[in-house]
Amino acid sequence: MSAVDFLAQEKIWFDKPRYDEAERRFYERMNGSSQPKQDVGANTILQDIARARENIQKSLAGSAGSSSSSGTADQGELVSRIKSLELENQSLHKVVDDLRAALNKLESRVAVLEKSPPVAVTPAPAPSVPYTNGTTVQQKTSAPVKEEDDDDDDIDLFGSDEDDEAEKLKEQRLKEYAEKKAKKPALIAKSSILLDVKPWDDETDMAKLEECVRSVQADGLLWGSSKLVPVGYGIKKLQIACVVEDDKVGTDMLEEEITKFEDYVQSVDVAAFNKI
Repeated sequence: MSAVDFLAQEKIWFDKPRYDEAERRFYERMNGSSQPKQDVGANTILQDIARARENIQKSLAGSAGSSSSSGTADQGELVSRIKSLELENQSLHKVVDDLRAALNKLESRVAVLEKSPPVAVTPAPAPSVPYTNGTTVQQKTSAPVKEEDDDDDDIDLFGSDEDDEAEKLKEQRLKEYAEKKAKKPALIAKSSILLDVKPWDDETDMAKLEECVRSVQADGLLWGSSKLVPVGYGIKKLQIACVVEDDKVGTDMLEEEITKFEDYVQSVDVAAFNKI
């Protein structure tokens, strides 16, 4: 069977591209008069899709003279491409509808905002001024004074008794605050120190060593508990705690005084230092 006889038996609408073109032009003329400005981009996409469909139809019509096997395969591919384009067209229509709805909501909100009256600005409350005794007094803000020509009756040239009373009250409260602060005891900074006192060898008398360490006395120094800690090879070190006032006693002074007992003490190290 020849290709002509095969095509004579096939039911193909060769004039379909012409009818599609006429239908596209008709819808373009219909949309041209009532089309809103925001649909111009969407219509451009629709026109491109229509042109693509027209080219596909022309390609389909032109490839009808080829062999039956290749024609069937190409036709199936073209049909699948047309379906995908139609799906894309539907998604584009949905996007355009969403954009229209969002634009309508935005226009309605703008219209409501334009019609709403301006919000009155309320003045901020006056800040509270703390006094020395812990109480707070609301500070009065002076209202704007209207200037009037030739009106000098409200001018106070000699001050006011209320200002004098307020000044006296302020001075009295400042004095009370100063007296209260003077009576308050000052905080004394103290520290807890743990010292490691090492002997020369295992034959050193550790009881005598501890007695020498505790013989160091100073204002602000208080010795605490002690214990012997093994170091190695039978040698033990003396670990002793003390509490000192930072302004009166320092670690350098303690190390210097303890190392004076050269017969018993080899070295002194600060094992721990904590603020109280």
